[in-house]
Amino acid sequence: MASEQYDFDVLVIGAGPGGYVAAIRAAQLGLKTACADSRDTLGGTCLNVGCIPSKAMLHGSELYEEAHDGTLAKWGVDTGTVKLDLGQLHATRLEAVKGLTQGIEFLFKKNKIEWLKGHASFESADTVKVGDPSTGSGRTVRAKNIVIATGSSVTQLPGIAIDQERIVDSTGALELAQVPKRMVVIGGGVIGLELGSVWRRLGAEVTVVEFLDQILPGFDGDVRKEANKILKKQGFEFRLSTKVTKAERKGDTVTLTVEPAEGGKAETLEAAVVLVSIGRKPNTEGLALDKVGIEPNKRGQIETDHQFRTAVPGIWAIGDVIPGPMLAHKAEDEGIAVAENIAGETGIVNENVIPSVVYTMPEIAGVGLTEEEAREGGEVKIGKFPMLANSRAKTNREPDGFVKVIADAKTDRVLGVWMINSVAGTMIGEAAVAMEFGATSEDIAYTCHAHPTHEEALKEAAMAVTGKPIHI
Repeated sequence: MASEQYDFDVLVIGAGPGGYVAAIRAAQLGLKTACADSRDTLGGTCLNVGCIPSKAMLHGSELYEEAHDGTLAKWGVDTGTVKLDLGQLHATRLEAVKGLTQGIEFLFKKNKIEWLKGHASFESADTVKVGDPSTGSGRTVRAKNIVIATGSSVTQLPGIAIDQERIVDSTGALELAQVPKRMVVIGGGVIGLELGSVWRRLGAEVTVVEFLDQILPGFDGDVRKEANKILKKQGFEFRLSTKVTKAERKGDTVTLTVEPAEGGKAETLEAAVVLVSIGRKPNTEGLALDKVGIEPNKRGQIETDHQFRTAVPGIWAIGDVIPGPMLAHKAEDEGIAVAENIAGETGIVNENVIPSVVYTMPEIAGVGLTEEEAREGGEVKIGKFPMLANSRAKTNREPDGFVKVIADAKTDRVLGVWMINSVAGTMIGEAAVAMEFGATSEDIAYTCHAHPTHEEALKEAAMAVTGKPIHI
């Protein structure tokens, strides 16, 4: 219960995956809690215009493609003439978003968390104004502890104006009213490949323009190469080591000017829709951090210690606004940890074991070090197992991809696991648990896995670390 000096024990700024989880955990620990957010619905970018709606579109587009390209027919399912109802697909997406955001609102009421609707900015180290910055109206509240969990937003590409019609960001790409004949995706990262997959499956020709020489920066090298090969086979066109210098819209067509990343002869690409997806930036502007003496670093991030304290006592920060991967599940774990730290308990997040997933088909996932990173630290052993040799994947006609286990050559401790297969996003959880408990490749290899499952490929990859896989 907050003292008379404060309105709340904890005020969380931001109701995304990190913020709403922090608020719920703080309330569970007996702290009087409020959460401020400027959206009309809870859940932040992830639930409203990010993780959740994109997965709805991915799933729906995958079902359409299976019915449309004859995949289901190979299983004896005759669908007859297949027609896309894009309006219904959008409606199903919105239904999923509505249900989940309302679910968070229910949890706020259940845990007696006050939802402060409006933009929050600091007045002092323990005082925040929540309201409408354009009118100056709002409510001023004081809190003993304030958690900054404002998430991130789309990084703009200089010289290219997003109109959310023909030149769109990830939010606009979810709302397209018709399937574009051709889409150009600027950026070969996770979001660009996922949304590019949606519209490719629905009928668009998709070209990905990436500044680097490979897609999926930060992922294991073998995974990046395999993903490129698989997505090319699906119909993606990749223009790697290429930069976009200009975008010009004329009516329903956008003309992009591109050239080699290191400079050279320019050329043009035309598209009905251009998706700008070059990354995200922390939402620290507008918080009036200067009033409390917090200065973001060069990347706009707020620096914290391992307990998520900022340099100002009583102010904490989590999620996309602090250094580290911008992932919803990372923010959620940090939300729990920061609430426990505020309550005097011990909240810990192991930053070395945070899975990453790309929800293309097949899915792409990894946890821990890439092979390249691991080799920088010393000698390693590698075990790989192809999905083509996995009985369940082969039976399901899902032969693409592999599982790769990276282990320390001396201790056999697992340093990283990377994979491409239809259920990689689910399978990576087992690898994360194993690594959290300090497992060796032998531990995984000698753990009985159910047959027939895709997970057996992880067991076989672990066996391959010591050169004794069974099925290859």
